[in-house]
Amino acid sequence: MSESTDMIKTGAEWLIHALEREGVDTLFGYPGGAIMPVYDALVGSNLKHILVRHEQGAALAAVGYARASGKVGVCMATSGPGATNLVTGIADAFMDSVPVVAITGQVPSHLMGTDAFQEVDVFGITLPIVKHSFIVRRPEDVCAIVREAFAIALEGRPGPVLIDLPKDVAVGRGPEKPCQRESKRPVPPRLDAIQKARTLIRDAKRPVLYIGGGVGMANAEASMKKMFEATRIPAVCTLKGLGAMDARDRLYLGMLGMHGNPAANFAVQEADLLIVVGARFDDRATGKLDTFAPRAKIIHLDADTAEIDKLRHADVALLGDLNKSLEALSDSTTIADWQTRCQWLKSQHQWRYDAPGGDIYAPLLLKQLSDLGGPGMIVSCDVGQHQMWVAQHCTFSHIANHLTSGGLGTMGFGLPAAIGAKLARPDAQVVCVSGDGSIMMNIQELATLYRYGIPVKVIVIDNAGLGMVRQWQELFFNQRFSEVDLSDNPDFSELARAFRIPARTIDRREQVLPALKELLEDQGSRLLHVRIDAKRNVWPLVPPGKSNADMIEEHAP
Repeated sequence: MSESTDMIKTGAEWLIHALEREGVDTLFGYPGGAIMPVYDALVGSNLKHILVRHEQGAALAAVGYARASGKVGVCMATSGPGATNLVTGIADAFMDSVPVVAITGQVPSHLMGTDAFQEVDVFGITLPIVKHSFIVRRPEDVCAIVREAFAIALEGRPGPVLIDLPKDVAVGRGPEKPCQRESKRPVPPRLDAIQKARTLIRDAKRPVLYIGGGVGMANAEASMKKMFEATRIPAVCTLKGLGAMDARDRLYLGMLGMHGNPAANFAVQEADLLIVVGARFDDRATGKLDTFAPRAKIIHLDADTAEIDKLRHADVALLGDLNKSLEALSDSTTIADWQTRCQWLKSQHQWRYDAPGGDIYAPLLLKQLSDLGGPGMIVSCDVGQHQMWVAQHCTFSHIANHLTSGGLGTMGFGLPAAIGAKLARPDAQVVCVSGDGSIMMNIQELATLYRYGIPVKVIVIDNAGLGMVRQWQELFFNQRFSEVDLSDNPDFSELARAFRIPARTIDRREQVLPALKELLEDQGSRLLHVRIDAKRNVWPLVPPGKSNADMIEEHAP
């Protein structure tokens, strides 16, 4: 007895069916030979495919989509160079724990291992930068693999999963193999660990909440804020934790680390207890590790066992569901003297915006952008000085509103991630803040903005150089400037207009507010090219190999 024809599909058709069943509405990709059967199956489907202009753009757009929405981002490319062009975006997702499913076409199974045209071992290439990998061997396995991939990408500590689909499997036909896969539920923290943590908090005189991006991944922002309000323990955030706290609260001290607020760094250094929530003691946050919070005991809350004791011994580890752990620790404290001390630190280390001169001062521009855009604005930024200025001078109401490449530091992240974020949350105002170095990494995606009418706003902060590298060469390499001059940049406004994106260039402080209002009020995509002083540096800065207490700070203007 033969099965009905609607139950026999090609592997490519099963793939589209499985993606639709997982609730995918948007995916990012670029076609080619080995993946062509999947693109054929896309015709007539309910999926919205966004044709990017480079596969790296597809992967980073999937990252932006996932981070803005909390859902799995999906990207797709053909074999060989298509697959290798996804690798940077996959690595970015891995370093920042972002749920992404990357689908690559592969040469036919019988040609694998023969150095066939456009063959690379993408399974082997990506092994260190994925949570899991699949090579599909039969059409009937496709749906089960897709379901497993999505579950793995989301559960526990999120991350990317690779599905490599050989062409013969994509065109081969078969029935659907049944799949009964239930996602793992978060494990509640152990009661004995909770009791030990409560005791440490009760006995602490100078506790600090050290909040990382894991709070957002665990959908624990509401629990985090309730715990903060109940305990009134002073709080600091990592780069990826920004948005978890109300920046206006007198006991929120800002970002810690290499370019953190001095109030945050000094408070952590004085602490006798760190309550670390979804953070991993990244070197950019801690400075010289053996000098970091030297007198503090550690309570470490995390979903990933591998992070416990990896860099700093935890006196108490609360593994599993962050919401449950935070609820269990939401008791009042008696630390009035410490609260007063931290409020004083915050008052002494407010950001200053009174830089002299008439040229554009980037920190002030970004503060004005944040004020005009409001709490619901999403900022997707690239990597460099502007990235740190965004972190310091923009405020965010949610972690998902601040998109930045934290662990990998990917130049070219901003524009494709902004595209993904806007498609995930079309009602949000989405602004890409980039630099003149970073924007050139994936500037081709301006064509994607135009083709699909995606109203992302782009700000290019142009200091005619690789600003962060130049700053380090100035401070730590005896001003031996090497390959940081970008004074031959194109005219970015003219370049945007070549992509049919309206644009404007400004270079004086009095032009900033009118230009920002014009940018944000435009109903379509628009680019604002901002020329700034090439010698401006990001302050403060913790030198390499130094304690966070040894910050270099800019002299008062």
